[in-house]
Amino acid sequence: MAAQRASRVVGRVVGTDDATPLEFWVAVAPGAHIQLDDVVALNRILPTGEILSIYGIVGQVRARHEGARFQSDVFLIADGLLPAEVSEAAMVQVTRVVPEVFVPPLPGAEVRKATEEERAAALDYETVERKLPAGLSRDGEPVFLDVDFLDGTKGAHVNISGISGVATKTSYATFLLYSLFHSGVLGAEAANTKALIFNVKGEDLLFLDHPNTRLDPDQPDRYRLLGLPTGAFRSVGVLAPPRKGDPNATPDVGSRAVGVRPFFWTIAQFCAQGLLPFLFADAEDERQQYTIVVQSVTARLMEAARTGSGPDGAVRIEGTTVRSFRDLVEFIERKLIPDDADEPVDQRWTGRAVGAGTINAFIRRFASATARVEHLIRADIADAPAYALDLDAQQVTVVDIHNLHERAQRFVVGVVLRQAFERKEASGIAKPLQFVVLDELNKYAPREGSSPIKEILLDVAERGRSLGIILIGAQQTASEVERRVVANSAVRVVGRLDSAEAGREQYGWLPGAQRQRATILKPGTMYVSQPRLPVPVLVEFPFPAWATRSAEADIVGHAAHTAGAAALPADPFEGLS
Repeated sequence: MAAQRASRVVGRVVGTDDATPLEFWVAVAPGAHIQLDDVVALNRILPTGEILSIYGIVGQVRARHEGARFQSDVFLIADGLLPAEVSEAAMVQVTRVVPEVFVPPLPGAEVRKATEEERAAALDYETVERKLPAGLSRDGEPVFLDVDFLDGTKGAHVNISGISGVATKTSYATFLLYSLFHSGVLGAEAANTKALIFNVKGEDLLFLDHPNTRLDPDQPDRYRLLGLPTGAFRSVGVLAPPRKGDPNATPDVGSRAVGVRPFFWTIAQFCAQGLLPFLFADAEDERQQYTIVVQSVTARLMEAARTGSGPDGAVRIEGTTVRSFRDLVEFIERKLIPDDADEPVDQRWTGRAVGAGTINAFIRRFASATARVEHLIRADIADAPAYALDLDAQQVTVVDIHNLHERAQRFVVGVVLRQAFERKEASGIAKPLQFVVLDELNKYAPREGSSPIKEILLDVAERGRSLGIILIGAQQTASEVERRVVANSAVRVVGRLDSAEAGREQYGWLPGAQRQRATILKPGTMYVSQPRLPVPVLVEFPFPAWATRSAEADIVGHAAHTAGAAALPADPFEGLS
């Protein structure tokens, strides 16, 4: 063992720089090299005779000429006219001390690369019962997350930040889900664990159940190193909004023709479930006076739905049958703005006496939603109630909203999130878990203001751990997201960051060297922080083994296996090897 350790020695603790219990410098030995992200170890013998093991990660490396006084001396040294030695040194950030006696390493102590058991001790893996593969280190070794900080046992939620298109935030979020479902860390609970993914950009997430036909040959080896199979998600349901003006509610999807179901809400569901406030889900709306009218109208619609809902999804309100969203807008407008100017406004609908300006503001806002959401709220489809969202039908449910106007996107996200949250709340138990992947978190839970969606996300962030609903949120700028949502995330991840954003206080968990380096990270490379370690770890995750666009999907082969099945099969991969 001693001989093996000696063969891994890469340097000694420097005596000219201060060594502390949290950070120290290592002089690199001749013929050796240390690079960023290397995991190292050393020992110190205490006066009591006890052997102390100190572990750390290399956060910075420097090289300099020793013996030079001026910058221009480099030319003389290079020409052999001035004697000098090249010195390399690495700054090590301490990750663990075993046992926990926090004293600095002594100058001159041998420093070695940590491998196998020592590496596990350095990254605090040896006591973790359930290790979730989170990616590979730069030297090809697996990096793990403690599932206890994901499933609510000790913590919950993941927050991912990074520049759009470069940081691969959504790719990493789906990789974590794939790892959760296929690594065995969830045990028997994996079969019943669900994931809800909102597809907000393009149609990239509509092919999670298709193997990637253009996967590089070396990628299966990377999955193998992580203990994961190479393939697609096995149970995926894709839901998309119906096309505008289509009487058959055909899903508005361009690249996928099989296995997609439309989603919408009937007028009866819209009224009975009190969904009106989600049409006013901008953070600025909560500061407006017409929110009083919103709440009053919502209450009246819920009351009408209790007695006037029909089997076709229509609602009869005060003698008028409402079958479309446009009809609903016109009916409410008549109730709030009587034909006779001298007729008083029905305060059952306004809640109290409010000015004409407040009522008009509500009507303008409400009516302007017609073109955006009328294809999502309707009672003109046969067996319409059967199209209600079922988040339990598949292991992974993808809700496609990329074709919707921003206002309609807010409505869908808010309503679906509330359904998922209330379902978990009503169950009374945390298991099985419900994961929610939501990009553009800054749009739905902005730092300033309030809205129905933001309140739900705060509930998820603060109470989701106990309820078993786990948020995997992503955004370009964590500085623009509600602080409590980010603060409640046990696992934090960053990809490539904008230089200005990297300097924000929200990234205080990133040490200076890692914060600077985050501005030049390549796609597929992330810094991952978890409560077990005081230092974030750089990981590289494999390219998705599932198709990320239609060109990568084996459409013909997949269709052959699903031919004759229902539009949304119970298991799209049943029978496949």
